[in-house]
Amino acid sequence: MTDAATGRRRLLIRDLEQLATPAGTGAPRHGEALGDVQVIDDAYVLSVDGRIEAIGRMRDLAAPKGDVEELDGTGLCAIPGLVDCHMHACFGGDRVEEFSLRAGGASYEELHAAGGGILSTVRSTRAAGEEGLHAAVDLHRGWMLRQGTTTFESKSGYGLDRDTELASLRAIRDAGGVPTYLGAHAVPPEFDDADGYLDFAIAEVLPEAAQLAEAADVFLERGAFDADQARRYLTAARELGLELRLHADQFTEAGGVELADELGARSVDHLEATGENGIRRLADGQVTAVLLPASALFLDRPMPPARALADAGAAVALATDFNPGSAFSESLPLIAALACTQLHLSPEEALTAMTVNAAHVLGRADRKGRLAPGFDADIVLVEAPDWRYLAYHLAGDVVSTVVQGGEPVYRR
Repeated sequence: MTDAATGRRRLLIRDLEQLATPAGTGAPRHGEALGDVQVIDDAYVLSVDGRIEAIGRMRDLAAPKGDVEELDGTGLCAIPGLVDCHMHACFGGDRVEEFSLRAGGASYEELHAAGGGILSTVRSTRAAGEEGLHAAVDLHRGWMLRQGTTTFESKSGYGLDRDTELASLRAIRDAGGVPTYLGAHAVPPEFDDADGYLDFAIAEVLPEAAQLAEAADVFLERGAFDADQARRYLTAARELGLELRLHADQFTEAGGVELADELGARSVDHLEATGENGIRRLADGQVTAVLLPASALFLDRPMPPARALADAGAAVALATDFNPGSAFSESLPLIAALACTQLHLSPEEALTAMTVNAAHVLGRADRKGRLAPGFDADIVLVEAPDWRYLAYHLAGDVVSTVVQGGEPVYRR
C-alpha cells in the first residue's frame, strides 16, 4: 500500500509463528556458519519501497505511522525468497517419451548418442521461435514462483545457433531472470566436431551474448567438451566481462573442478562424480559448489558429496537444475527435502544453500537471500508452525504467500 502522505509503499507482515534467515552478514557461508540460522518467534517484517526496513518480535513493534498494508502471519513462518542459481528454463517441447524410455532401462548417455538428450530439445527450441521461448520462460517462471523462488538464473544452450541463443537470453532477461550463456552445452548437428563449433560460438555468438548475459557456462563432460576446449571458451567469455560457471563431474571427473579453480569461476555445478581431491580443492579455494540432487535422483545417479564438502569447509549452494530431460522439477522445497534426506545436510544448511549462498553465485548476496534491513523484501510465507516444514513436508504444498520487492505476487 502506498502511504498517501509520503508516497512510500509499506508492507507489514505481522504475528508470524517464526521468522528464519541465515545469520551473519558475509557471503558465501561455509563451515559452521553454513548452518547458522537466526530464528525469531512471534515475529514481524516491515518493508518500505521494496526493501526490508525492520524485523523483530511483535512485542517490540512500534505502531506504524501512516498508511501500511498488513498481512496476517498467524500460522505462518517467514523465510527469505528462495534463489535458484542453476536452471534451464528456456526450451521448447518436452522429453516425456525419453523419460519413458529411461524408465525402461535406457541410460542418459545411450539416449544422447542415439540423437535424444540435449539435441532433441535443440530441435524443439529452434522451432519454437522467439515468441514461443518468451511464453515458455513466462510459464516456468509462474511455476517456480508458486514454489517460493523469487530470484532465478537460467541458461540458454538449447539453441546452439546464433539467433536462438540470443532469443533465449532475451526471453530469460525479460522474465526477470539472470541470463547465462551456455553456448558450450553440446555440439549441434550441423558441426562435425567440438572445436569447429567453438570457433563459431566464440566468434559469431559470444560477443552479442555477452551484451545480454551475466555469465558463461560450459558442459565439461565426456561426449561434450573437454578441459582444453572449456578453457578456450571460458577464457574468451571472461575477456568479454562475463562471470564463469561450469557443469562438471556429473558422470566423470574430467578436470572441471581444477579448471574452475584455475580460472576463478563463480561456481562449479553437479559434482556427482567428485572425489576426495576435488572436495579438498573446493574447500581450499573460492569456487562455490552448486549441488543438484534432483538431477541425480531423476537419472538414478549417485548423489553429490554434500556432507563431505560442507564438513571440509567448501561453500555449498543448492539448485533445481530444472530442465526437460534430466530434472523436470522447479521446486526448491523439494530440493530442501532431498538435501536433508539424501545429501545429509541439516534444514538450516539447506536454507542457507538456497538463499544467501545461491545469491552469492549470482552476485546478489548484498541484497538477496536474507531477511534483514536493507535487503530486498523478497519473502516466502510457509504455512506451518515451524519453518523447517519447508524440507520436512516432502513435496508438500507448503508455500502460502510469496512477496517480491515488497509486493504480494502469489497467494495460494
